[in-house]
Amino acid sequence: MAKINSKISGFYKLSVEERQKIIADQCDLTEEELNLLGEFGYFKKEQLDTMIENVVGSYQLPIGIACNFKINGEDKLIPMVIEEPSVVAAASNAAKMTRIHGGFKCEEIEPIMIAQIQITSMKSIKKAEEAIWDKKKDILKLANSQDPLLVKLGGGAMEVNTRTFETNRGDMIIVHLLVNVLDAMGANAVNTMAEAIAPLLEEITGGKVYLRIVSNLAKHRVARAKAIFDKELLGGKEVVEGILNAYEFARVDPYRATTHNKGIMNGIIALTLATG
Repeated sequence: MAKINSKISGFYKLSVEERQKIIADQCDLTEEELNLLGEFGYFKKEQLDTMIENVVGSYQLPIGIACNFKINGEDKLIPMVIEEPSVVAAASNAAKMTRIHGGFKCEEIEPIMIAQIQITSMKSIKKAEEAIWDKKKDILKLANSQDPLLVKLGGGAMEVNTRTFETNRGDMIIVHLLVNVLDAMGANAVNTMAEAIAPLLEEITGGKVYLRIVSNLAKHRVARAKAIFDKELLGGKEVVEGILNAYEFARVDPYRATTHNKGIMNGIIALTLATG
C-alpha cells in the first residue's frame, strides 16, 4: 500500500474528480472502489461541493417508516434513517402496544434557548452580580432591540440569570440570557443578542467579557411524551419488573446509563436524520 501523505496543498481548490484521483492514488483504491466513490445518489456533485469542504463523495442510508404511531390523537407515519436493523421494527411494535390506550401524549416544547456571557476581571464579584440584577430591564430591552420581529411574533429575551464561579483563572460571572426563539433553533438570534449586551455588561460590572455565545445545553427545551403499556403485552409482571429494575440501574450508574441512553438515541438520531 502506498504511504499516505495528508499534507495536500490546495486540496479545497480542486474539482471533485481531482480530489477523488488523489485519494484513489494515496489509498490504492481499485477501479471498482473509485466508481463507488463517484456515485452521488440524489445529489449532483456540484451541489455537494457547496455544502461542505473537500468533498470526494456522498454517503447514503436507508429510510424506513415506523408504523402504528398515534400522537396526541392523530395517526403519524414516522420516517427513520438508520443502518441498524430492528430499530424501526422495535419502534413500530412499541407504538402498536400503546394504541389500546390512545397512543402517545406529548407536551408542547418550551422554545427557550440560553445565551452565555462570560465576565472576568471584576474588582468585586458580589457587587458586579448585584449591578447586573439592578440593570436587568435595561439588559432585556437592549437584547430585544436586536430582533424586533421575534418580539413582535411573541418571542424574545425574557429573563436574565447569573452564576458565579471560582476558577483557576479567577472569579467569573456567567450571565444567562433566556430567549424564547419560537420555532427557530435560535443560535443566530441568541448569539446576536449576546454580542449586543456584552459592552453593557462590561460597563455595568467593570469587568471584561470574553465568550458570548449560545449554550447547546437547552435544559428548558425538553420534549416529553408518555404512554401506557399493558403488562400482558410486554410479557407479564416479571418482564415489567425487569424493565423497571433496568431503568433504576441506569438512573444510578453512568456506565449503564450510557448504553441505556444509546438505545434511546437510536430512535432520536434516526428521526432527526430523516427530517433534517
